[in-house]
Amino acid sequence: MINNKNKRNPILPLDVHIPDSEAHVMPDGRLYIYGSFDNRDDAYCSDVYRVVSTPDMEHWTVHDTALRGRDIPWVNNPDSPRYSGLDWNNPTPFLKKVIENNKASDKKKTKKRDEPVALLYAPDAIHKNGKYYLYFCMSDDSEGVAISDKPEGPFTNPVQLPCGGIDPAIFIDDDGQAYYYWGQLFSHGVKLNEDMISFDPNNIVHDLLTEEKHYFHEGTSLRKIGDTYYCVYSNMERGKPTSLGYATSKSPLGPFEYQGIIIDNEGCDPSSWNNHGSIQQFNNKWYVFYHRCSRGVERYRRLCVEPITINEDGTIDEVKMTSQGVGAPFESGEKIMAYQACELKGDVYIDVDDEYGEKLRNINSEDEAIFRYVNNHYDYNKIIISAAGNGKVEVLFDGCSAGVIEIQDGEQINEGIKMKPGKYELRLKFQYSDHLELYEVAFG
Repeated sequence: MINNKNKRNPILPLDVHIPDSEAHVMPDGRLYIYGSFDNRDDAYCSDVYRVVSTPDMEHWTVHDTALRGRDIPWVNNPDSPRYSGLDWNNPTPFLKKVIENNKASDKKKTKKRDEPVALLYAPDAIHKNGKYYLYFCMSDDSEGVAISDKPEGPFTNPVQLPCGGIDPAIFIDDDGQAYYYWGQLFSHGVKLNEDMISFDPNNIVHDLLTEEKHYFHEGTSLRKIGDTYYCVYSNMERGKPTSLGYATSKSPLGPFEYQGIIIDNEGCDPSSWNNHGSIQQFNNKWYVFYHRCSRGVERYRRLCVEPITINEDGTIDEVKMTSQGVGAPFESGEKIMAYQACELKGDVYIDVDDEYGEKLRNINSEDEAIFRYVNNHYDYNKIIISAAGNGKVEVLFDGCSAGVIEIQDGEQINEGIKMKPGKYELRLKFQYSDHLELYEVAFG
């Protein structure tokens, strides 16, 4: 078990990578997050789940292992149902782009791994009648459910479900009826039986969301606000599935009408490829839970959170990724760690560092690092940048230049900047870089 106090993004300790976040408030009043667990160089996810919980959006607990892929008895069974939604021989327009990207570059793709594997992909969980049900999927396309007496698990007695695919999701309506969702490029839904561990395949509703009508990629997540059902999912309207979009309906099984994008993580890393998350109300506030990748690859994704607003007309405004997360803007004298950069432009990315935990590296001229937001009640007159190498860094507040900082052999030559008091987006534009690496920033 790991305990962590933090309101800033990324939320969890740097070595805990939990993407695909499904957030639910359970009967004990805590908010629980169910996601996959990135810890491999050669693949998304891993063979374990670890549940995260918080009582207040500041104190976080990463619980011990909730489920292991090696404990699933049917894994890699050739008779398991396979997902019929993907046809690589007759690809959709989006799949064609994926195939082209694979041929053009290996940079964003995972390394080839040895088979067989028992990787656990994105899960979801729910409470009903004193039990907690964890719905999971695996690298062999199989899907299942395991049960626990506690929201954090461990979950045992896995039962295979009669479907194949990825990204299961669970929703219980006001009348107690449970619905199960899954799919990639095409979303499917079905009423669960009262036992919560079975359903009739003949009752499946196909194409709830599609690539063509809803920009749907994967990760169906259902919530109900008032009398409207909100489906949040990985959205590829902007060319890659880096956005979380949403569609609404008056029924849990559709039809769903596309509404727009809630958040886009495209700028979190040069190799950013996907997003997967959820929305949830907690302590009378609404949040979007999502992930950002790191290390110049698609993996090592970490949990991030942003406040959102549900408007009176039911729409959700798009929000930007921030460094402050659910906390306050960074204040004068406070250290801003390089890994808290919420947006990067160019080749720069967040990587591991022995002393600082993580750093910005691979910095080239004209690259940028953005931190949202900083606040000062007095004039900004200096900035301290901890770095290695050589470079020139232009400091901008809401796009307005406040000065240029020169760094030689890791030593800062000058520190003076000039900007009026206020709350700003802090942007560091690297005018010149010679093996420049950035560790932390503070202003005054």
